Amino acid sequence: MLKIALRNILRQRARTALTLAAIALGVASLVLSGGFVADILLQLREATIRSQLGHLQIYKQGQFESGGHRPFDFVIDNPEVIDRIVDAAPGVVTRAERLSFSGLISNGRGELPILGEGVEPAPEAKIGSAISMVAGRPLAASDEFAIVVGEGLANALKLKTGDSVNLLLTTREGAMNTLDFRVVGVFRSLSKEYDARAVRVPLPAAQELTAVTGVNAVVVLLADTDLTAAVRTALEARLPAGFEVKTWRELADFYNNTAALYERQFGVLQAIILVMVLLSVANSVSMTLHERTSEFGIMRALGGTRRDVFRLAMLETALLGAIGATLGVAAGAILALIISAIGIPMPPPPNSESGFVATIRIVPAVLAAALALGFLATVVAALLPARRIAGIPVVDALRHGV
Repeated sequence: MLKIALRNILRQRARTALTLAAIALGVASLVLSGGFVADILLQLREATIRSQLGHLQIYKQGQFESGGHRPFDFVIDNPEVIDRIVDAAPGVVTRAERLSFSGLISNGRGELPILGEGVEPAPEAKIGSAISMVAGRPLAASDEFAIVVGEGLANALKLKTGDSVNLLLTTREGAMNTLDFRVVGVFRSLSKEYDARAVRVPLPAAQELTAVTGVNAVVVLLADTDLTAAVRTALEARLPAGFEVKTWRELADFYNNTAALYERQFGVLQAIILVMVLLSVANSVSMTLHERTSEFGIMRALGGTRRDVFRLAMLETALLGAIGATLGVAAGAILALIISAIGIPMPPPPNSESGFVATIRIVPAVLAAALALGFLATVVAALLPARRIAGIPVVDALRHGV
């Protein structure tokens, strides 16, 4: 039966080529679209992690639920204990302490509300590798009263490097405090909204400004994002009571919403491609089987059953599906390599100022899914035509075309 099916496929070369082209085109489209979405999500994920969040953040219990609105209520007074536990965890590249505060920034010409962070410049340079400097330089370990400001905030106050600014806020004890800083840089992160209000100062300066000796969070950067869940479990087992560990995924609302949107769009695209493959293959198979009605009638007259006719038609189509899907996967992978070598310039994502260059990733799971979907779509498309041709009476089948 297999030899007969293969011979029949090779006999109808023009029709077979058209059917294979339809299957391969659909499968290659799935490979390319799936690889494109995978690359966008991967780049967005890494930019989110290496812009503000790190892979993990450790807080005092309750800070996350508070939304960060009362940072002084959840100060870690002895961060050294946390640091030692984090340093002993496997897969940790670096960790950084942060102290959050809010207040007002003024440059003598105007003032705006800000969300500030006291940071450790050296480890933050690794954690925030996706943050770019629009002007000036990042904070250095030797800085005392230096400040870097977000691009939106700098534009609003017309700030430039070398300018002096004043930060005013309420301390932990409720008193007003103010310090003067010199702008050394203007940065751009992944979030335009963040850049419109964000400032960063050295951690000792933030502690002096807020009259706090501790920190709000310890941010952890890992060697691989895939280690996030395992390291979180290890840290939760070692940390003292009263602390919580949050992953980047729990903190990244923008990424989660964007990923959900792309996944829905890809699902719709998959459905459209599948319908196109089904219609193309069903039309081709139906015409091929219809032209061979008398041939199947002779097969029945020589002792073949309706089941034999149905099996032969389905086997031929399954062979077409397997060959076409394999060709589609190969063509999609080759096109992905070519397109990736050229690059796809992309506009900035929503709420961002920075564009990027996308590629098409060759993802084994996407290749397997495209192969399976192409094959199954072909087989499903042949069910109705094969059943109809097998149900034609022998006499009518023999007289077909006469």
